[in-house]
Amino acid sequence: MSFEQTPATARRPIRELPDELISQIAAGEVVERPASVVRELVDNAMDAGAQSITLRLMGGGTRLISVEDDGGGIAPDELATALKRHATSKIGNLDELESVMTMGFRGEALAAINSVSELTLLSRMDGQPTAFALDGRTGEIRPAARAVGTTVEVKELFFSTPARRKFLKSDSTELAHCIEAVRRHALARPDVGFAIWHEGKLVEQWRVHPGAAGLEQRLADVLGEEFVAQSIAVEYNAGPLKVIGRAGLPDAARSRPDHQFAYVNGRFVRDKVVMHGARSAYEDVLHGHKQPAYALFMQIDPTLVDVNVHPTKIEVRFRDSRAVHQAVRHAIENALAAPRSQNLADSASETPSDFDLKAPAPKTLPESASWQQGGMAFERPGPSTFSAPSYKPADFVRPRVDGEQAMADLKALWNPPQARQEAHDSDAPRWTAPVTAPSTTPVPAAAPAPSPLPEGDWPLGRAVAQLHGVYILAENKQGLVVVDMHAAHERIVYERLKNQLNTEGDGPRIASQPLLIPATFAATPTEVATAESGAEVLAQLGLEISPLSAKTLAVRAVPTTLAQGDAVELARSVLAELAQHDASTVVQRAQNEILATMACHGAVRANRRLTLDEMNALLRQMEETERSDQCNHGRPTWRQMSMRDLDALFLRGR
Repeated sequence: MSFEQTPATARRPIRELPDELISQIAAGEVVERPASVVRELVDNAMDAGAQSITLRLMGGGTRLISVEDDGGGIAPDELATALKRHATSKIGNLDELESVMTMGFRGEALAAINSVSELTLLSRMDGQPTAFALDGRTGEIRPAARAVGTTVEVKELFFSTPARRKFLKSDSTELAHCIEAVRRHALARPDVGFAIWHEGKLVEQWRVHPGAAGLEQRLADVLGEEFVAQSIAVEYNAGPLKVIGRAGLPDAARSRPDHQFAYVNGRFVRDKVVMHGARSAYEDVLHGHKQPAYALFMQIDPTLVDVNVHPTKIEVRFRDSRAVHQAVRHAIENALAAPRSQNLADSASETPSDFDLKAPAPKTLPESASWQQGGMAFERPGPSTFSAPSYKPADFVRPRVDGEQAMADLKALWNPPQARQEAHDSDAPRWTAPVTAPSTTPVPAAAPAPSPLPEGDWPLGRAVAQLHGVYILAENKQGLVVVDMHAAHERIVYERLKNQLNTEGDGPRIASQPLLIPATFAATPTEVATAESGAEVLAQLGLEISPLSAKTLAVRAVPTTLAQGDAVELARSVLAELAQHDASTVVQRAQNEILATMACHGAVRANRRLTLDEMNALLRQMEETERSDQCNHGRPTWRQMSMRDLDALFLRGR
């Protein structure tokens, strides 16, 4: 394909663009699709103090977008001014801009929308005898009927710029984007009611939820009861910054980041600092490339955040981004730290249970007798006294069941099915040592440490058997607990190593091993600069990287535990991370990866026979160890099967 060079044209004079063209250019930044219009108009409605907002759409928003609110309204003599560029009541000087708390403030939206559509502005203030309507094309103002509040009608979006209209998707796709725009607003404002109509049909409605419990109820309405059931409350204070909301449990992670909502002073944002802080909190509890679900609401001094970064106002800039990153990270980490097994004891203590192995389970239970925890259902048959059947340990040394079928059934409890795909697979060569061979692998204490709870109230129950040297079977008040002993002990060792690294010595520093022959590689200017400026951080990681020339780096030492790995690849990845993120974050992440490797080698192996005392000791340590619900690779360490689940397997009570 060849392109002909266009001939030089005569010089054109420099002149000011007409106002309409300026507005259309601005509309290219502000109005991308119908959802952009919806976002801007709902912003204005909330700034006006609306308690009820109704959105009416036709053609997915391309033919009609109407936003009705019951806010304070606009004075008749200000209607025409409202459609001018850079006209707003939100700010008046630089000080107000730097401390803005309203959703809108730039004064561009209405002018931009009016330039690419047929806009009508209808409003009435309290005390006025009638409402007034402004035609955006002609500027004509006429009396009209309306209650107190404002209605903005936008018809035939992009009619004056047909090229832009061709880039829009189908009506159903544009409708979905409009609903998502309102959904984001609804999450942050449970005190405001929202209704969405399309082609005369109600498609979404969220009622007002006042009071302290309003936010959680709105989260359930918008994101679903399942999100609330599979998440944990977040509350964290760090000086002028407060973080509240809910963080999804690792078991509820999703394949796409479609349930990640972050707000700064009520404004939905897509900020890299916040997203990275949230992701780092889930680093060693998520499996594979799963995405966490969360809804976080940050309250910060408005002078510490700049919202005037982008016309869409979806990006912000923090004065102290590191403090925000750490606050988000610690808020989620603290929420996820407590083992969920503790909740089993709390739930069981509320209503003691009695499992009669001879009596059939009831077909139905009262609604209050069931609840959700960690994505698993637990049942409470009724008040009674817990009495554990007496078993002989010898009865469970070699369970009299089909071994392959039992293993398949138990592995099906874990998600994903290939949960033992890492080096924890029982077929791995380093796990095939005879069970009678002597071992120096650290195991739990022979006898469990004294527990603050009586034996019958242990959250993870009392160990009764070990299956194929891989799983521990325990019974608690809810039913059967199945524990992956290697994954569980790996987390215990990992958390112990992290605590030791943070409390021992002069500071966190990883032992390094010098390379006999330095590994050299061609480096970019950024990598060379990062290696020079981050020498101390690299030393903490056990790495020694020094420049040989302006374009060459040499790796002279690596962490002892990674001495057999690819030194150049390790150096490149650490330098890339160090150049992009905060040094302390890089140090802690790299340290955790190395400690995870060490914990994997230090945990009990599959096919290692444990005594009942050792199994019980492991269960007690799990109940006291932070994040013990997942191993270092994000796999679950235990699963609960309620008596209801077990009864269903054997058709009891049917």
